[in-house]
Amino acid sequence: MRPTRRQKTGRIAAVTAGALALSIGATACGGDTTGPAGKELSGQSLTVAAVWTGVEAENFKKVLKAFTDETGADVKLVASGDNVSTFVGSKIEGKQAPEVVMVPQLGVVQQFAKKGWLVPLSEDVEMEATRNFANVWKDYGTVGDKFYGLYFKAANKSTVWYRPDAFDQAGVKPPKSYEDMLKAARTIGDSGTSPFAVAGEDGWTLTDWFENIYLSQAGPANYDKLADHTMPWTDETVVKALTTLGELFGDKDLLHKGSAGALRTDFPTSVEQVFGPEPKAAMVYEGDFVGGIAKDQFGRKLGEDAKFFPFPGVGGGDAPVVSGGDAAVVLKDGKNQKAAMRLMEFLAGPDAAEVWAGAGGFISPNKSLDLSAYGDDTTREIAKALVDAGDSVRFDMSDQAPAAFGGTKGAGQWKLLQDFLRDPSNPKATAAKLEAAAAKAFGNG
Repeated sequence: MRPTRRQKTGRIAAVTAGALALSIGATACGGDTTGPAGKELSGQSLTVAAVWTGVEAENFKKVLKAFTDETGADVKLVASGDNVSTFVGSKIEGKQAPEVVMVPQLGVVQQFAKKGWLVPLSEDVEMEATRNFANVWKDYGTVGDKFYGLYFKAANKSTVWYRPDAFDQAGVKPPKSYEDMLKAARTIGDSGTSPFAVAGEDGWTLTDWFENIYLSQAGPANYDKLADHTMPWTDETVVKALTTLGELFGDKDLLHKGSAGALRTDFPTSVEQVFGPEPKAAMVYEGDFVGGIAKDQFGRKLGEDAKFFPFPGVGGGDAPVVSGGDAAVVLKDGKNQKAAMRLMEFLAGPDAAEVWAGAGGFISPNKSLDLSAYGDDTTREIAKALVDAGDSVRFDMSDQAPAAFGGTKGAGQWKLLQDFLRDPSNPKATAAKLEAAAAKAFGNG
């Protein structure tokens, strides 16, 4: 199945398009559907659309139930399916627009705003967001000079997951630098275990490798320029980052079954190769969602037989923190703007985040959330790293790009980095191909 950008932000389970609406609040929990009498929004209703299904939808329902308890509003959650743009466009056309939509791609927030589909968030929401979030999260939710998107759920995509027993067997410790990570990997290889499982069949994982290296090595300012395509991909900083990545991709002893094997490995399989019943490799790089798969699918205990270390700094640079996330937006065509803005204000505060943090499978960029709300030390540490990074956090670069360049199987970055994994001998040539593809997708080439 084609991997989606939702997978890149931690939602690995497939979406079932056309899922039945999930009724929240009083309907889901028994009692009068008009909500508790005397509350500020008693008797009012609104609809929220999100890509989440399964456990994620159930946990988000708990958040919305807390909003119902506080305000009296009746909230219905509907599944948007993976293509949020198509879903929202059809609902607007049919005059059935939900009030609030959870959007998993930064570029889609920008697209909706430019189409005139969104309402700028109220002063109350903006004040709450300013109080509780680093400025960078507000910046990512701003289009032009208007604040549209509130980032409620995030992913820390700068985590390298490993089996402690493989490290113990090789006598190595979690590394503090990229150079030490490759050195430890070679020691692990000498001990008889493949160092890295790499999901080369899924091109999005390769973009994440590049982004972490580039952010650490080239710095946040250059990262922003490259993400906006105000800097060409032929820039020497890109060539340098590709050269660094090529040190890993070009060493067949560091990858399980070499680059050819990596190109036949999808993301779920890469996690299984490290944490499955018959582990083959010691480490797998990807976001915090790896821990959920190791725990839920393979019975690993986080912090004991499944651990992580932060993606290490490269060449003396700071350790990178690359993130993704889901932004809540308010549709102009939604019928109940008052209730929608009140929900946004609730989502901007720590109480809403605390509900899902306690349920698990969630991290928040909300700096006012007490870290004790998280259910285990591993998740707590990952969330702390995200919050502590403050304004140095950078949103997934490929998710900021037009889909033709940053998010299409067999095209753009995904294909070109797969080609680079296959043969990393010419970083400069790869940079030129990336620039040609970017210029075409951004419309300036």
